[in-house]
Amino acid sequence: MDTRLQNEIEHGKYLASHDAGEIWGWQTSAGRVRWQRRVKMLVSNLRPGMQVLEVGCGSGYFTQELARTGAHIVAIDISPELLEQARDKVRAGNVTFLEENAYATTFEAESFDAAVGSSVLHHLDLERGLAELHRVLKPGATVQFTEPNMMNPQIAMQKNVSWVKRRMGDSPDETAFFRWRLRRRLTARGFDRATIVPFDFLHPSVPGPLVSLVGKLGELAESLPLVREISGSLHITARRSDR
Repeated sequence: MDTRLQNEIEHGKYLASHDAGEIWGWQTSAGRVRWQRRVKMLVSNLRPGMQVLEVGCGSGYFTQELARTGAHIVAIDISPELLEQARDKVRAGNVTFLEENAYATTFEAESFDAAVGSSVLHHLDLERGLAELHRVLKPGATVQFTEPNMMNPQIAMQKNVSWVKRRMGDSPDETAFFRWRLRRRLTARGFDRATIVPFDFLHPSVPGPLVSLVGKLGELAESLPLVREISGSLHITARRSDR
């Protein structure tokens, strides 16, 4: 097993033993609002009966909401510890949890109608991850991901300064994306109709009483073409081309 995969397995152990939701910032008042917004993005193309691959399901924070669409969700992660927590958290008949390497899954080619994930692509060797996604998706299948934006000053420091990365609980190899570069890489790997939109100025640490105000200011900032480029996250949508 290569070093990067081993680092992610060790990172999964760390997350499982230190409350992954707290590290990811989903448990604060602002964090819950951010989580709900991502849920809406990830489920927007899902329909009952679809075969959907959730990449990097972690401890299942999004899996339960994906299951509510009526699609059959195959949720994968490389961490057995996080998968154990996910199985305890999510009890839905249309969800299957599997321990899988996102670079070399055991699925047959063209198995899925869609793939989704939150903050997972930036943990992967992107070329290998996209190649495997292309292999397991049906022609015309959609992808929806939310990922960190390297144009955001905090994200840039967190992903590039080693001691900050360790303090924030990041894995050694995770990074973030410049949206124009990511769009080129999606296209080169056989995805079309790629759209990458910057969003999210609401930080998880914003106090509860200020969440509504900061959220509204964030919406204004997202409407300003240059300002939105430094938002915290990217909403990625694309389609597996028919070729």
